[in-house]
Amino acid sequence: MKFTLKSQKRIFDPGLVGQSHASTLLRLQDGRYLAAWFAGTKEGAVDVAIYGSVRNQEGIWSRPAQWARACNSSHWNPVLFQPKNGTVLLFFKEGERCDHWRTWVTQSLDGGCSWSRPSELVPGDMGGRGPVKNKPIILSDGSWLAPNSLENGNKWRVLTDRSQDGGLTWVASPEVTMDRTLITGQGAIQPTIWESSPGKVHMLTRSSSGFICRSDSSDYGNTWCELRPTPLPNNNSGIDLDKAPDGTILLAFNKVPKNWGSRTPLNLAASFDGGQNWQDAYELEIAPGEYSYPAVIATPEGFAGTYTWKRESIVFWEGRLEK
Repeated sequence: MKFTLKSQKRIFDPGLVGQSHASTLLRLQDGRYLAAWFAGTKEGAVDVAIYGSVRNQEGIWSRPAQWARACNSSHWNPVLFQPKNGTVLLFFKEGERCDHWRTWVTQSLDGGCSWSRPSELVPGDMGGRGPVKNKPIILSDGSWLAPNSLENGNKWRVLTDRSQDGGLTWVASPEVTMDRTLITGQGAIQPTIWESSPGKVHMLTRSSSGFICRSDSSDYGNTWCELRPTPLPNNNSGIDLDKAPDGTILLAFNKVPKNWGSRTPLNLAASFDGGQNWQDAYELEIAPGEYSYPAVIATPEGFAGTYTWKRESIVFWEGRLEK
C-alpha cells in the first residue's frame, strides 16, 4: 500500500477569523471545493459563527466569509452535504450547552456563493437532530442517513437520523447500546458511517476509553448492534472516514491511546476489507500542537480532507491511495 500526498496547505492565514475549529468539506461536480468551520473568540463564545471558503478549479481558496448565524448564541460543528438535486445543504448546531443544542440548516443554490436564511431542522428539538459532526450518506434505497449523538453531562449516546423524504422529516433510531464496563467514562459520540452493501451500514465513533468503537446495522440504520471497541487507539477526539467506489475506506484520526490526550499526531489509516482490518497509511501531522477534527471525502482522484490547525486555521489536503 502506498499513499501519495498531492497537496497540504492552510486555507487561510492563522488567526484571520479568530479561533477556528471543526471543519467540513464538500467537492462540487465542477471540481470546486467548499469548506466550512466554526470560528470566533473561542469555542463556546457567543460570537462564534459558521464561516466558509470556496476553492476554485485553479486551487485558490476565497477569503473566509461568515456563511451562517442563526441567533446570538454560540455555533458549532458545521456539516456540508449535497443531495442528488445539486442543492448544497449546510447543517450546524447552536446553543450554549451540548444538551441544549438546536440543529439548523441553510442551503445554497449557487455553489456556496450565497446562503438562505437558516431554519430549524426539527422544530422544537432540544439536544440536536441530524448530523452532529460528520456528513450524512445517501443509502442504496435513496434515503439519507445522518450520524448523530447526544451529550447530556457525563452521559454520551450514539444514534442515527434517517430521512426518506429528502430531508423534510427525520426519524431517529434507538440509541446504540454499549457496555459501560468496556466503554468507560462519558461513552461515545460523533459517529462516521458507510454502507458496504444494500442495507448493511456501519459506524465508527470516538469514545472516552482510549479507542474507537464500532457498530453495525443490517436494516439501513433503523437499528444497530451493541457498540464494541476496536483496536484503533484514539484520544477522545473527532474522527471521519469515507468509502471510495472500489470499497477502500480511508479513516482520519488522532492515533493516541489516551482519553483526552494531546491531539497530535493526526493519522490516516486504510481498510480494504470493509473496516475489519486497518493499515497505517500516512501521518498528516506529527509536531506538537493541536491537529484535530478531520473531515474526509472520496474524490475522482483519490481522497481529500480538512482538519483543525492549532485552532488558528484549517488545513486542506489531497492524496491518492494505492494498494
